[in-house]
Amino acid sequence: MKPIKKLDQMVEHLKNKGEKKRIAVANAQDSNTIGALANAVKAGFAEALMVGPKNEIENAAKEQNINPDIFNIIDVSNDEATIYARKLVKNDEADVLMKGLVGTDKFLKAVLDKKEGLLPPRAVMSYVCAIELPKYHKLLFVTDTAVLPFPDLKQKVAMLNYSVQMANKFGIENPKVALIGASEKVSEGFPNSIDYAMMSKMAQRGQTEPCIADGPLDVFLACDPESVRIKGVDTPVAGDADILLFPTLEACNSFYKGLMLFGGGELAGLIQGTTKPVVVMSRSESAKSKFYCVALSCLMSENN
Repeated sequence: MKPIKKLDQMVEHLKNKGEKKRIAVANAQDSNTIGALANAVKAGFAEALMVGPKNEIENAAKEQNINPDIFNIIDVSNDEATIYARKLVKNDEADVLMKGLVGTDKFLKAVLDKKEGLLPPRAVMSYVCAIELPKYHKLLFVTDTAVLPFPDLKQKVAMLNYSVQMANKFGIENPKVALIGASEKVSEGFPNSIDYAMMSKMAQRGQTEPCIADGPLDVFLACDPESVRIKGVDTPVAGDADILLFPTLEACNSFYKGLMLFGGGELAGLIQGTTKPVVVMSRSESAKSKFYCVALSCLMSENN
């Protein structure tokens, strides 16, 4: 598979594959969700199972001049919709679970339920986005923007592995992972830098998903070959990173939102660690990014 370097190329890949993934949407009467799903259905790579009050879903679709007949509407109450949608995914009647007009806390409580949820025992849940930027020559995978506030070493390794697995789905083999800090020096003053040194050695020894990992590195050393030359830092990432792994959610969330607001970025993001793809979209994301999130969930549900 030729590496995918643009989010529209991901969409074309899905169209060419000719497979339709079933997306179960909890409380599907959300206008933003309906718009993204309608585009995915029209593109031919998704079948939307819209779970919630039928009349509300139909009215929300009609308000956007979308024919509700393109959806498979499952008429249940608002209180039942999230559990019903999760059940569809749990029973393999759907390939993807997606959040609609329901609180994130309630939605994730259903995902994390110990008996009926979608997160295996002792698994780490994280979040990875693929970001397309006008000033970068390929997609940039970034983690963790949304789930882990202060990841420990085990969680950082899981973040790395999930990011590599996602990059692999885009046809990127042995991706370059930059472990991001404020400096390239390992220091006791920056405890994350010590984790990064361990993770770099783990990657070298094959104790992670196959990748080239190095850190700590700042963003310039991660993504700008000229900065590597000027600083004279010997790093295998060499200013050509595929993946940026951040030490905290605050750092990563602020970084990616800055790229969206000031850098003209578009993204596709997804929760990681669950048995099936789970889509939780931010209200601040563009309509195009919401569509890309749906497309990513279909890509990640492919068997090969």
